[in-house]
Amino acid sequence: MKRVLSTAALLAAVATSPTLYAEHKAGVVIADSAEAIVTVTAVDQKARTVTIQGPQGRTAILNVPKEAQNLDQVKPGSKFKVTYLSSVALELRKGTGTPSAHHDEKVQLAKKGETPGGTAGRVREINAVVEAMDPAKRSLTLRGPEGGSVELKVREDVKAYSEIKVGDTVTASYTEGLALKMLPQQ
Repeated sequence: MKRVLSTAALLAAVATSPTLYAEHKAGVVIADSAEAIVTVTAVDQKARTVTIQGPQGRTAILNVPKEAQNLDQVKPGSKFKVTYLSSVALELRKGTGTPSAHHDEKVQLAKKGETPGGTAGRVREINAVVEAMDPAKRSLTLRGPEGGSVELKVREDVKAYSEIKVGDTVTASYTEGLALKMLPQQ
């Protein structure tokens, strides 16, 4: 739940499907969405942050973009329906590319006077070098452009896994989206 409105990704029509699997060239696309009702516990108008509490009691701070025109309507106790979408498109390809990362963001907010809410999205694509492989777990450890490492599990239907070796380059695309809509107060 610790996602910020200004940095989430393209929500699109996939949000209505709980889980999707689709082949993607030498890789696979996996998408998932979740919904929850969250309660606002604090609002800082000056810092443009809203602290929310989820159904399991976890809290997160949302950074509200300066373009949002209805922050004045958000008060402690306000409830929002939150839809979160994430998808990973893992394309495995052999090569010797340099690690790099790119991202694109899109935000759509409620107009002034409307019920507070909106959607936001971010699509990230990373070129990473394979540092390690564990064929028994079908996993890869990737090193990105900033030097950090991440371990990814690779599904059986990604046939290119068997062709990848330590030192090869892989491309991973990650999309995340967030939709917020204030619910009527009781």
